[in-house]
Amino acid sequence: MFGIVRPCRHRLGEGLKTQWMAHLCGLCLALRSDHGQFARIVTNYDGLLVSVLTEAQAERPDGWRRTAGPCPLRGMRSASVAQGEGARLAAAVSLVLAAAKVRDHVADGDGLLARRPVALAARRVATSWGRAGARGGSAVGFDTAVLVDAVDRQIGIEALAGPGTPLLTVTEPTETATAAAFAHTAILAGRPGNAQPLAEAGRLFGRLAHLLDAVEDRETDAASGAWNPLTATGTSLVEARRLADDAVHGIRLALRDAEFTDAELAHVLLVHELRTSVDRAFGTASCGHAHAPEQGAPESYGPESYGPPPGNPYAPSGPGGPPPPPQPPHRNRRGLLAGCLVWSGLACSCQMCCGLYEDPWTREPKEGLCQRCDCGDCCEGCDCCSNCCDGCCCDGCGCDC
Repeated sequence: MFGIVRPCRHRLGEGLKTQWMAHLCGLCLALRSDHGQFARIVTNYDGLLVSVLTEAQAERPDGWRRTAGPCPLRGMRSASVAQGEGARLAAAVSLVLAAAKVRDHVADGDGLLARRPVALAARRVATSWGRAGARGGSAVGFDTAVLVDAVDRQIGIEALAGPGTPLLTVTEPTETATAAAFAHTAILAGRPGNAQPLAEAGRLFGRLAHLLDAVEDRETDAASGAWNPLTATGTSLVEARRLADDAVHGIRLALRDAEFTDAELAHVLLVHELRTSVDRAFGTASCGHAHAPEQGAPESYGPESYGPPPGNPYAPSGPGGPPPPPQPPHRNRRGLLAGCLVWSGLACSCQMCCGLYEDPWTREPKEGLCQRCDCGDCCEGCDCCSNCCDGCCCDGCGCDC
């Protein structure tokens, strides 16, 4: 899974987490339905934003959801998933951009792609994905040529970039591509008046995605000798952070100018979670376990602690205390092979880190590793709600944050 918007699921709340998963699964299944099983490998966290934005603007007639069958990534459970033109546009955009990414890695000779047979196979896959993405985009009225053109220009810009080249010159092709995809969601949703503000939000999102990718890969690229926009242009991390913060602020303002039917999930992902993504990339915040109380301070286990106090609540308080209640036997155990398949799905989808899941073999309910982590309030450090939305903008978060 790749993408810069990677929300910790328990921070979304149950309602928004269900919606987010519906769009993620909808993107994956749209890729399978339109382009075959192998295309599902390009499922990504940022691509689902196209589906989220389309649904956020549209009226909600029947047909926006369907029930999908069991999947290892959902612990072999069925689920309601997003469908329709938003999911298909997200699939087409993901394919075209993934094809471009593969071609870029082949051109750079990264890793195994430095070997000629592997590079040849990768080129064929990229060509197939590019054609499939073009067909998928055409089916929903989106010309993917703008994406292909942006990628082609990116290669030339990077070849000419050097110390003193403005960093925004390097990010421009990515900005253009994401602006086109975001703007087309307004057309699909029947709100053409939203095209301009969403194009601006998409342009800034593309800038942010390029910046954060460069920041996160900076040390790795330096060690391997790979091209990095920050190193090539001589841009400092301070300047990169300023540009990133400006982009987050601009996205918030652009979303305020668009009209939505239900902006809750889009707002949380593109305002709150983007700010978290910037902090994560620059190492200024992290999701960690709750800090121990200071010496002499009383222990507190309020709602922010995500769980009961440590220890066994059934433990006897003294001699002769009541024994713990017997644990009910777990039925319907999975076999070795089925359990291994479910475990693989849970690990790949991060449910074992940030979700509630069943043990792959015993089906015993378990909590993810960060279910008790203190990720901060969803509105921590945010001054936007009172200015950009009417009513409640976050799950459990009022607009006076």
